[in-house]
Amino acid sequence: MSETEDVTDASDEDVTDPDEFEPVQVFESSEEMDLRPGSDDCYKCSTCDTNCPVAEVDDEFPGPKFQGPEQWRLKRKEDHDVDDSVLSCSNCMRCDSACPSDVPLSQMHNTARGEYVDEQMDKLSREYVRNRLLSNYGTLAGLASTVPRLANFVLNNSLVQAVNERLLGVTSEREFPEFATETFREWWTERGGSRVESDEKRVAYFHGCYSNYNTPEVGKATVRVLEHFGYEVLVPPQKCSGTPMFANGMLDDARRAAETNVRELAAAIEDGADVVASCTSCSMALRQEYPELFDFEGTASVAARTYEAAEFLRVHEDLDGALDDAEVDLDDSGFAYHAPCHARNQGIAGQAVELLDRLDGASAEDVGPSCSGISGTYGWKAEKYDASMEIGAEMFEHMDEADAETGLTECPTCAMQMEHGTRYEVRHPMEVLEAALVDGE
Repeated sequence: MSETEDVTDASDEDVTDPDEFEPVQVFESSEEMDLRPGSDDCYKCSTCDTNCPVAEVDDEFPGPKFQGPEQWRLKRKEDHDVDDSVLSCSNCMRCDSACPSDVPLSQMHNTARGEYVDEQMDKLSREYVRNRLLSNYGTLAGLASTVPRLANFVLNNSLVQAVNERLLGVTSEREFPEFATETFREWWTERGGSRVESDEKRVAYFHGCYSNYNTPEVGKATVRVLEHFGYEVLVPPQKCSGTPMFANGMLDDARRAAETNVRELAAAIEDGADVVASCTSCSMALRQEYPELFDFEGTASVAARTYEAAEFLRVHEDLDGALDDAEVDLDDSGFAYHAPCHARNQGIAGQAVELLDRLDGASAEDVGPSCSGISGTYGWKAEKYDASMEIGAEMFEHMDEADAETGLTECPTCAMQMEHGTRYEVRHPMEVLEAALVDGE
């Protein structure tokens, strides 16, 4: 099956009715997260292990089967602690989609990491401090964006990078992403909000931390494309989606962020909006991780009404005529597309190729199902850098072989890895659609 054929059916009949949506598992904040019923569904086929990119390159990592169902079975014995190898899981979540029994593997990993961090991890250790800083990127980015030029100079200074690696364990092999001189929310405020008003077509845009502080052009493109199709765009107050917090076991931080996001996005839904995210990790958190782990009022509604940006257009718009009549006027119109793991887990891998192939003058080549290897904060850790590059080697090779000039992906950290390991400059699909559909501001 080709990657384009792997795209889920985008017909209106597939749209989930929020009134009928039931979360996979909901817990009261005071309850112990007991996932043993899910562990009993595992019949030890090891499909999750064979699909785990970390297990493929790290012989010491026991794999998702142990981190999930096996570990929860062992926890029936009160003297068994969570194994510290759970911190080596990259949270790519490929095990979820691989499991033939629908065992809630990533949910088990998230709760196990949270328990390990809370009960066993030394809060004064270098690893804890580093993980706390990386998982709260939005807080650091907010401070850095007040003096973006100074922050960019300091953070990419070779001496500072060496100190960061020695003291914090943040790899010096990567260039720190630059902060924009104007954030997306600053642009949005100066612009005066949406240029479209509509009672019937309305979306709440979840831009996430990276599109706000580092790549506001992605946020701008998303807004303009949605407005092109007649949508009034709302930009509610929001915090980090929580994805890096889940990956590092900082569940208290994730809960605080999720509470704000659910409250604000649920209010927008009540006002007639659907939720649209331009990052597949953000949409993954809102759709899957929130209802699995949290029980705020509105959690189920937000999960049921959240879409990735291109997916939203495919579901709600007749794109045949709109895209067939559009032309891409770019210097580089051949694209090497990488589908993020979190896109695959949502069933939307390959949609960017499908959309761009409809544009006159553009061609997109899917570079295969391999993981990029960076997995958010995973590839920024000094002790994981080599493994992240080994995981990404297959993607690098396929990109080098592709007949393309520009990389393409929806995930900002995958884009970092693509640029780091190849010759490509990387764009977001919304930027390409903007160039094809929108004639200026």
